[in-house]
Amino acid sequence: MTLTVDGTIRTATETWRRLGVERDAIGEMAEELAADLTAAAGDGRSVADYLGGDIKALATSWADERGLLPTHRHLKETAVAAAQGAALPAFAAVALWWVAWSHLLDPSSEALTTTADGHVLYEMHKFPDPGVPLMWVGLPLCVLAAFFLVRRAVRGRLRRHAAPAHEATVRALTKALPALLAAAALLGAATVLFGAHVVGPYQLLFIAPFAPAAVLATIAAGATWVRHRTCPRATAAA
Repeated sequence: MTLTVDGTIRTATETWRRLGVERDAIGEMAEELAADLTAAAGDGRSVADYLGGDIKALATSWADERGLLPTHRHLKETAVAAAQGAALPAFAAVALWWVAWSHLLDPSSEALTTTADGHVLYEMHKFPDPGVPLMWVGLPLCVLAAFFLVRRAVRGRLRRHAAPAHEATVRALTKALPALLAAAALLGAATVLFGAHVVGPYQLLFIAPFAPAAVLATIAAGATWVRHRTCPRATAAA
């Protein structure tokens, strides 16, 4: 297929629009490209010889070299990645709380006996509940796991999208995560206390979805804020 000047300019213009280049810059580059192609034609060179044939790649490279491509900060991707990284530790923390609250592992028991004279006697066999120390040991491990999983998830997602300043974001997130995790843990604990003292008998139905949701929302919002602060400002943000 023979490349024409008009077709080349139209293809380049469509490529710049798709990439998000501003309208004024597109007009200037289109005029410059048209002048270059006209001069090349005057020298006896075809469009294919002058541009190499790949118009879209050339247009992308040209806009990139001039710094006209908008920097996509991938804020949504950062939030989703942070929430995904924190999901397993958050639900594990709720499961540990439920094991302790429900006394699922409690070996204590009671026995009922009737004496010869007809009296009923209750005998309690009380043992330490292993679910309680399991919860207190498991919760810090969940926080530690969330720290590494969130950081890894955000780094992997930004690298996959070739996002700019992703290493700066990861470094800043590493510093901010302890505070974010502490805030998320406090909000999750507040949700549990609210469910226990206000919701009452149906507290598990309230806590099971809302406590992890509060934790994930806090971490996702914090990671997004970190990304917003560390990524260069852009004319368009993802």
